Amino acid sequence: MELIDTHCHLTFEPLAGAIEAVVERSRATRVTEWITVGTNPQDSRKAIELTGRFDNMYAAVGIHPHDADSVTSRAINELKELAGNVKVVAIGETGLDFHYDSSKQTAQRRIFVQQLKIAQELNLPVIIHSRDAFEETIDILEQFGSGVKKVVFHCFSGSPEQANLVLDKGFYISLTGVVTFKNASKTQQVAKIVPMDRLMLETDCPYMSPEPMRKQKTNEPSLLIHTARFIADLKQMSFEKFAADVTATSRSFFSLPG
Repeated sequence: MELIDTHCHLTFEPLAGAIEAVVERSRATRVTEWITVGTNPQDSRKAIELTGRFDNMYAAVGIHPHDADSVTSRAINELKELAGNVKVVAIGETGLDFHYDSSKQTAQRRIFVQQLKIAQELNLPVIIHSRDAFEETIDILEQFGSGVKKVVFHCFSGSPEQANLVLDKGFYISLTGVVTFKNASKTQQVAKIVPMDRLMLETDCPYMSPEPMRKQKTNEPSLLIHTARFIADLKQMSFEKFAADVTATSRSFFSLPG
């Protein structure tokens, strides 16, 4: 049995400052592969550097919508250069966040499209951040048709109806420890309906520790085991079968070796 944390931020503190111990604890729970996700060119470069220290660690490079206002053409060119690294398996996280509107919506759309073009050119999958911008995100993705290889909505927080639309378009859904929360009935319904060949798991650490570890302020990859067991129960699957299927989907989506 093994699991892959398909979306973590191992360059963020306090994880980065204790990365050896973080990885050791993760391996002890059989979470043995990680995709550490960049949020701007500088962070993406750090993510790539970190992957050089550990087997089975990979990077995604992207610009978070919060940072869209400050993005220059130089930053886009740098991101494209970083995306060519052998350890980079996806573009992201990228997308739209109209909840906080930390950047202008016009800038968010522009930077999102530019990153999708990089993914299209390099034939890389895309990790989507979408908050209070579901329809707008779908509209932009539809402009690319089949030009973008694969798409996953990370930390999915939408309704079952939105999940079905995502699935109908051939996209994937990734769930975090939020699904374990007592007030997360909507996300639990989503977990039940997503087929195993479209489902992935993530911690999005250092945020959102799952039950029964919510009191642990800093989330980390080792806690993915709790999310996996919870969803396996929701789907009335044996944990071993669930782990094998979700790992196979993750490996296929990101074209990981093994």
